[in-house]
Amino acid sequence: MSDILNSAGVDMGIILIVLLVLEIALVIAIFSMSAKVRRLNAKYTSFMRGQGGVSLEKELTQKMSRIEKYAKNIGSLDETLAKIDSRISNSTHKYGIVKYDAFDDVGGKLSFVLALLDDYDSGFVLNAVHSRDNCFLYIKEIVKGESYIMLSNEEVEALRIARRYGSDELSPDEIS
Repeated sequence: MSDILNSAGVDMGIILIVLLVLEIALVIAIFSMSAKVRRLNAKYTSFMRGQGGVSLEKELTQKMSRIEKYAKNIGSLDETLAKIDSRISNSTHKYGIVKYDAFDDVGGKLSFVLALLDDYDSGFVLNAVHSRDNCFLYIKEIVKGESYIMLSNEEVEALRIARRYGSDELSPDEIS
């Protein structure tokens, strides 16, 4: 082989030096890679250990059991929310108030009509008629926006305001 290299004009000493440089470069690369692997292994061990020495697998198992428990609770909360929704729909939360003077000799608009309705426009109209000597209260049942007893003009107006309560078409001065 040396005859071939000599005929090509290549000195064996140069080849040995080049091979020695390559070997040193490879040794440096091996040590560098080894250091990187050690650092990566330390990070992996730290990651797998978790907080307080708990392994990642145990941590994930605990989190998954919590998620399952929360999912069951959400189902229960949905049922409770549906019950609350139903109760709210059946509660009186729409109202209308009309103040008026029942008699010409009594001023100050001390008489009033209060209409209270649920989401289905059912509820009642309460009419408080104030005179100089007395105050009389009358209540009339409302079913689906209608009364079986004839309503006064003020009662009709309070009922109209209550039925429109919460809608965009009701102006703020109509509420009070």
